[in-house]
Amino acid sequence: MPKRSAGLLVYRRVDGAVEVLIGHMGGPLWAHKDLGAWSIPKGEYDPGETALDAARREFEEELGLPPPHGDLLDLGEAVQHSGKVVTVWAVEGDVDLEAVVPGTFTMEWPRGSGRVQEFPELDRFVWFTVDAARGAVFERQRPFFDRLMAALDGLPAG
Repeated sequence: MPKRSAGLLVYRRVDGAVEVLIGHMGGPLWAHKDLGAWSIPKGEYDPGETALDAARREFEEELGLPPPHGDLLDLGEAVQHSGKVVTVWAVEGDVDLEAVVPGTFTMEWPRGSGRVQEFPELDRFVWFTVDAARGAVFERQRPFFDRLMAALDGLPAG
């Protein structure tokens, strides 16, 4: 059974453009990478938790803020290179980036040193236009932006 992950893609409309909030992968392995090193806030969950509950929990864990309230757009699933199945919903809202307190993880670093250090799961968050986000995220997350724009095509602005 493949691992499963769920996330929330927050979007907003600014001067007629759609912007999405994505995060840069944290830790030393991603420190000097940019393109392909960004992600929709998401995380794994176990069979006892629904994907939507996990998406909301992961948003709060990764940003230290509750997810925005609003109508959810189901953006479906995508299979990552690892085989993990990712499910994403979008919600319109605004997030105060100054208030973000990223969640952390620990790992041995440098490898083989025996020294365990703590790093942010996502080390910074940025509002990107949808086109810019497509180029910044992991390749297999790109379909979520296409699905978001298709869903917004039929919705009134605001």
